[in-house]
Amino acid sequence: MPTNRQILLDNRPQGEATTANFKLVSSETPPLQDGQVLVRHHFLSLDPYMRGRMNESKSYAQPQPLGEVMIGGTAGEVVESRHPKYQPGDMVQGMGGWQEYSVVDAAQPGALRKLDTTQVPLSQYLGAVGMPGVTGWYGLVKIIEPKPGQTIAVSAASGAVGSTVGVLAKARGCRAVGIAGGPEKCRYVTEELGFDACIDYKQHADAISLSKALKQACPDGIDGYFENVGGMVMDAVMLRMNAFSRIALCGMISGYDGKPIPMSYPQLLLTNRMRVQGFIVSEHMEVWPEALKELGELVGSGKLRPRETIAQGLESAPEAFLGLLRGRNFGKQLVKLV
Repeated sequence: MPTNRQILLDNRPQGEATTANFKLVSSETPPLQDGQVLVRHHFLSLDPYMRGRMNESKSYAQPQPLGEVMIGGTAGEVVESRHPKYQPGDMVQGMGGWQEYSVVDAAQPGALRKLDTTQVPLSQYLGAVGMPGVTGWYGLVKIIEPKPGQTIAVSAASGAVGSTVGVLAKARGCRAVGIAGGPEKCRYVTEELGFDACIDYKQHADAISLSKALKQACPDGIDGYFENVGGMVMDAVMLRMNAFSRIALCGMISGYDGKPIPMSYPQLLLTNRMRVQGFIVSEHMEVWPEALKELGELVGSGKLRPRETIAQGLESAPEAFLGLLRGRNFGKQLVKLV
């Protein structure tokens, strides 16, 4: 059996996460039992939710246990199988974690999903045609419920989730306005993804300044907002929200180090009779087939052209993950393992 390199959570962060929180180890992959398959991971997905799991504090999911392989989505190839549904050479997606191989009980519902890579590249099943894409789809379609002609704003607009939201909003006849960090990301959002406008938050020192820029980009106000960031960005958007507008709370990356995230204008929730709803996409598996079908068609047709930042080798995962939390990635952050 092959040697498997793994990255474990060695200790919990005290404030900001560092590479010292992780530990690289090697172990032998165990022999397969009946019903199991051995998967060689080609790509590992790095996502902001992982930072919250590193803490011991109560959250919507159990904390990442110390001394165990870091949680994470993976896409790769079956190299050995003792399950009739899977054959060596099948391309699959699952939650294999930060390691080069995983032994999967293939009979467990949702443990593995077979992939068709003829139209959609393997890596994009961890991004636009995977969990991040379905996250964008659910928040927009089921919470924001866009109507043609409405204005939809999204923070972290060049990322794996945000980029999907804008393309889906445009497909529904909406005006899509993104917020992203830096001119290159903003150009991608407007020129390649087709958003109507994108604002570089790094050009604004405070929420009032950013809100003035949003007023120009959203002359009719904002009807729906997909939130990935929190903090100053959310404050700025709140000042532009319309009556009966909706906010889908997906992520709060500004607070992943455990510090409180103040909210400057909570009274606007009442004044504008806003609906604000947080969600976790894994709690809504019933929508995944419908969402993945639309997302696959958008990628296959070229209407959704996701960007990827790819780190090389398992040992690069901790540094790439910390870069993701600081906004250094462009689009979906992956680690190539093969």
